[in-house]
Amino acid sequence: MAKLDTIISQLDSILHVASIPDYPGALNGLQLAGREEVAKVGAAVDASLPVVREAVAAGLDLLIVHHGLFWSGAQPIVGGLHEKLKLALDAEMAIYSCHIPLDVHPELGNNALLAKSIGMAETEAFFDWKGIKLGLKGVPGGTLKQLVAKVETAVEAELHVCAAGPAEAGLVGVITGGAGGEINAVAAEGIDTFITGEGPHWSYTAAQELGVNVIYAGHYATETFGVRALASQLAEEFGVEQSFLHHPTGL
Repeated sequence: MAKLDTIISQLDSILHVASIPDYPGALNGLQLAGREEVAKVGAAVDASLPVVREAVAAGLDLLIVHHGLFWSGAQPIVGGLHEKLKLALDAEMAIYSCHIPLDVHPELGNNALLAKSIGMAETEAFFDWKGIKLGLKGVPGGTLKQLVAKVETAVEAELHVCAAGPAEAGLVGVITGGAGGEINAVAAEGIDTFITGEGPHWSYTAAQELGVNVIYAGHYATETFGVRALASQLAEEFGVEQSFLHHPTGL
């Protein structure tokens, strides 16, 4: 058992949620209070209704997500939103969300863990966004074909590849999630191969015109790393049980 307040304080400190910018709907930190004692922690990418149902059924005390309860902004608390809030409240299950602070964390972040999993041993931060660096870049070596195979293994999902750049992977940039629309700015930073989750339709044709390889590895698939790492760290530090609730969107 561990105190919820202690865990939340630790997460806020590790992730620097107070100082890292984000989208308005992210509301990083504790989004829903729960019982004071925590024995079971779960991790998921989205605070969706199916995830909350599974979390409550599993008897979780704390659910950690990447995309929180209010991602779509203010809306009437009816239908599915009402159901998942009521389920969590009745079960006294706390929900903690962390978006950009988790993407960019140097050890537990989605970018860092994906980069590590594909052999990018040495990286540096790149891509300016609201006063922070949003991604990582490095030179893992090898061909584009070899890199695609590594990414596919890492994310355990089918990829969509725009092979418009050099046959060698070259300088590789990683920004997990939905950063495909930043292809022009990424190319301007000299990236040969860009790994992200998804992008708008025009990002593919733009990459062809720019001569940049793009690996679209899935928004969901590229963002499972951070929440899993957080849950594992809490299990080790506080002696709580931990699990991952897998609900892929296919996007």
